[in-house]
Amino acid sequence: MNALVKRRHFIIALVAAALVAVLVVRGDGGFPLDDSWIHQAYGRNLGERGEWALVAGQPSAASTAPLYTVLLAVGYALRIPYLLWTHTLGTLALIGIGWAGAGLVAAFIPQRHGVNLWIGLLLVTEWHLGWAAAAGMETALFALWTLVLPLLTWQEITQDRPNYVLARGFGLGVIAGCATLTRPEGSLMVGLCALLWLVMKGRHTPRTQWQYALGVSLGFIVLVAPYTALNWQLTGGLLPNTSAAKQIQHAPLLSLPLTTRLWMMLQPTLVGGQALLIPGMAVLLWRVRQRREFGLALILLTWSLGLVTLYALRLPASYQHGRYVIPAIPALIVLGGVGSVWLLELARRTLGGRVLSRGLMIAATLIFVVLAIVTLPNVYAQDVSVIQQEMVASARWIDAYIPLDELLAIHDIGAVAYFTPRPLLDIAGLVSPEVIPLLNDPKAVWDLMEARGAVYLMAFPDQVPGDDPTDPRLCSIFITNGEAAPRLGGANMSIYRLAWSGSCGGS
Repeated sequence: MNALVKRRHFIIALVAAALVAVLVVRGDGGFPLDDSWIHQAYGRNLGERGEWALVAGQPSAASTAPLYTVLLAVGYALRIPYLLWTHTLGTLALIGIGWAGAGLVAAFIPQRHGVNLWIGLLLVTEWHLGWAAAAGMETALFALWTLVLPLLTWQEITQDRPNYVLARGFGLGVIAGCATLTRPEGSLMVGLCALLWLVMKGRHTPRTQWQYALGVSLGFIVLVAPYTALNWQLTGGLLPNTSAAKQIQHAPLLSLPLTTRLWMMLQPTLVGGQALLIPGMAVLLWRVRQRREFGLALILLTWSLGLVTLYALRLPASYQHGRYVIPAIPALIVLGGVGSVWLLELARRTLGGRVLSRGLMIAATLIFVVLAIVTLPNVYAQDVSVIQQEMVASARWIDAYIPLDELLAIHDIGAVAYFTPRPLLDIAGLVSPEVIPLLNDPKAVWDLMEARGAVYLMAFPDQVPGDDPTDPRLCSIFITNGEAAPRLGGANMSIYRLAWSGSCGGS
């Protein structure tokens, strides 16, 4: 590795680490999502007890990111403070995104270290990716695989490496398995890269093609098969309960026109400087249209648009800064960044062209920087405040005042599972699969709660079955009175004692 590459890697790593550190300090060690605490609960039980469970002793399948769970479990097994370990993983993922993105740039523009550095820095300062890196979620890790997998596939296609074909294929298969185990939709990128390799084949002979394909298949199966078998055992399907539960919860959104849903999911990916890179993306596709790099560009673009389309079709949930489609952003930045450099070169012939192209690049860069330095820390701190003041505060109250042997029905399970592990009836269906068929039938959920002997309910007003917080069976015993959620137009979390008689006075 030459000195320029080492310096580029160091600068990207330094900026990424500094950004995550600022967010961690602003968030006072908290997380901006309740789902982050679900990951911590699973990681702790796996690392300390060897159990795949949210609540110790109750095996469940509510983690759609098993690889991330395993990585968290390593920290618990080694007794590393969980916040330090979690944010280290996020920082490394963000650094990897910058490095891998810079590596992909070289596929289009070789030996342009300044361009590699610029795009690498755009990636690590993109505010969605910075938020994801500090969030205690699998999102940044998944975004990393979406760059590493096409990068390694492209290297296999373009480089002449006749030795260790089976082993190299096995290694790529393991990476493909990592992408799929980080998020199920990673299988889409796996399929796209497989298609790219099958169409181009590179410098492989027919014999080495078969060897390589066998290696990839073995690596993928070895990694993915155990988790698939676990899901089959726990749920009777290939995916965890989370997938079915969330799709049912968001089913009403599927009645919206497809164009509306597509825009809902695409819009978050364009909130930032990357929107100004779109003209460059068009230039890149036009410039490489008759070169082999067109295949790589097409795969990256298809991945981004395909992920957006997949969620528009199945789970059009654009909340939490569009966290489900954040992994579509890195590929767009790589394509748009490279194309913007070429646009600048093409526009040098006229004064107006030079001014416009340079203006776009400078404006895009400034937006990335301002959002990362000014906006992101405030947004992240605000998101953490909501979780701390609502979910975590409720969990700590429950730990202090509700006996372990009295069943709690609950919608947001993460913080409670982590801070006060206890038997739960999850009315969102993530770890209580019997709830999933009932999610659109509030009366049936109420009946199940009563049949199971639930004594308490923890929920926001719109999470109460039937969306009626004035139901006479609800006897309010705690409300958080947090300031952050109402300031954002939300409500406070409440804990109710359930009066099955219909009268709180007789409960």
